[in-house]
Amino acid sequence: MTHPLPTPFIGPAAWLGRDIAAREADWLIDLTPVQIRELETAAAHYLSQGRDVGEITAGTFPLPTFATHLKNLSRTLLQGCGFEVLRGLPVATYTQETAATIFCGIGAHLGHARSQNAAGHSLGHVRNIGVDANDPTTRIYQTAERQTFHTDSADVVGLLCLREAQIGGMSLLVSAQTIANRMAAQRPDLLALLFDPIATDRRGEIPDGAEPFMRIPVLNWHTGNLTVFYQRQYIESAQRFADAPRLTDRHIEALDLFDSLANDPDLHVSMQLQPGDMQFVYNHSQLHDRTAFTDWPDPDKRRHLLRLWLSMPNDRALPDVFAERYGSIEIGNRGGIITKQTTLNAPLD
Repeated sequence: MTHPLPTPFIGPAAWLGRDIAAREADWLIDLTPVQIRELETAAAHYLSQGRDVGEITAGTFPLPTFATHLKNLSRTLLQGCGFEVLRGLPVATYTQETAATIFCGIGAHLGHARSQNAAGHSLGHVRNIGVDANDPTTRIYQTAERQTFHTDSADVVGLLCLREAQIGGMSLLVSAQTIANRMAAQRPDLLALLFDPIATDRRGEIPDGAEPFMRIPVLNWHTGNLTVFYQRQYIESAQRFADAPRLTDRHIEALDLFDSLANDPDLHVSMQLQPGDMQFVYNHSQLHDRTAFTDWPDPDKRRHLLRLWLSMPNDRALPDVFAERYGSIEIGNRGGIITKQTTLNAPLD
């Protein structure tokens, strides 16, 4: 079997870590005082109406000038390098409700918020809650452990840093196209195996009538796009299910090479998100990671990020197999974790 890709990829999403780190000004955008005031004004107006943060839309969160930048950000995510960081939001001066309102308001201009767990949380909280990382039902973002490179179950993932860790917690990104380029050059036989159905554990968040795992290939070639779907820990824990497709030694070798390339400092870029930073990443072309961290002893200082999963209008088509995770694969109305108990809500803490 040969891989189906027209490698090498040469577009803006096929970046090298060392190159894009040298072009930081292209993706690290400092908010201006005028932009910050516009965001604060929109948030104050929205909250004055007594409305729930989870109900924000672009229409109810007007941004007369900053909306133009967010349209450009959408193009960056879908057609450009696949990520951007907005820096400078003074979150230390805000209530958590105001910070969440600004973040969700920006998200509403980019797409529609999706559920991040079976409880229907459209606003997620990324922090260490002390659960066991080795428990096969644990979501890794709820620990202080290294996450490893992975994708989330939505078109775009957004993070707003409220507080950073005492030590560590670096954010890392890598291009799936760049990994594919290297694998095609080094081991095309292993690259081809990543297009096979591979079981990924649902970690107990199972839609009605579904299996406790998904059978989505790591790499998918569809309508001229390479789409990645990957979480190595969840692939390994899916092997606990007797009905899950077995990983062969060759599949494991392919996954090991994929991980090795993602972890190559020449390929990925790393950054320390500061309080007030908002990072947006296009899940279908990029993988993200977070290093292990040590938290502050004081609970009020501990690392805390808000998270959004967004479904984007004008996005790429996805292969039918993504319905195993997304339910609907309708553009602009897909992604997230939906079970029969799911009701969307945006918890502020």
